[in-house]
Amino acid sequence: MIGIWILWGAQVPHSVTSVLTLEESALDTDQVENLIKFCPTKEEMEIIKSYNGETEKLGRCEQFFVELMKVPRVESKLRVFSFKIQFHSQIRNSVKLKRIMQTILTLGNALNQGTARGSAIGFRLETLLKLTETRARNNKMTLMHYLCKVLDDKLPEVLDFSKDLANLEPAAKIQLKFLAEEMQAINKGLEKVVQELSTSENDGPISETFRKKLKEFLCSAEAEVRSLASLYSAVGRNVDALILYFGEDPSRCPFEQVVTTLLNFTGMFNKAHEENCKQQELEMKKTAERACIVAHILVAGIEKRRTALHCKAEVTL
Repeated sequence: MIGIWILWGAQVPHSVTSVLTLEESALDTDQVENLIKFCPTKEEMEIIKSYNGETEKLGRCEQFFVELMKVPRVESKLRVFSFKIQFHSQIRNSVKLKRIMQTILTLGNALNQGTARGSAIGFRLETLLKLTETRARNNKMTLMHYLCKVLDDKLPEVLDFSKDLANLEPAAKIQLKFLAEEMQAINKGLEKVVQELSTSENDGPISETFRKKLKEFLCSAEAEVRSLASLYSAVGRNVDALILYFGEDPSRCPFEQVVTTLLNFTGMFNKAHEENCKQQELEMKKTAERACIVAHILVAGIEKRRTALHCKAEVTL
């Protein structure tokens, strides 16, 4: 339970407040992921709920669970919060990715010099996936290979930019469409509860207990749905901001397309760089072999000349 003590030392009540207010400056991705990891299970929640004593008398682990349980759907909120942090801290703030994008634009303008596309101020995100389609005349090198070569020569420090985007792959698995459908289903379910509660007012005393229990549930459920809707809206705003950051239209370029494009570009970039390194090693090996052959020929020539001179000297004598 070492992780529990570490988290408790980080002021869990304050952390819970940060999650509810989506305050990114209070927690980083690792801290949020740790909170998710130590979220209580349903069984643990039931045990804690059954406790009627003073909270201070509980162990620190149980007190930790109590704080987390104060937040409705805490694990769901933490995952949304983690998602929000990742996109602010990684994709939009990756200096290395920006430098690579600038280099791609410069190369594109150089290739299109003298044409209408030779002074572009930007390019579509889908262009990143077309860098492997443009090849040199010898058909051996693509524009992606050339990009990696230029960066290796001029900006080697940006070649590992994929480390800045470590959460691209899990983010690519998120389907906002399904989240929207879940939100819609929850809202429709809540509407039916409200409708039934209103209708049951005419049932008389026979439904009195039913109405009482339903009102209690509705009060709690509405608070949870409002909180969840607020988080969902915050995610939506961040997604739109990310799409606009790359100069795309959120209504035409969905979040899934942006993340998948970046993920595929990262994979193709790393592959091209690896191929460049292997090609460079092969060329160095060939150069070394040629140098060895030349050296052998020179040595053999020198030895032959020495032998010839020696023979000539003997004849003279």
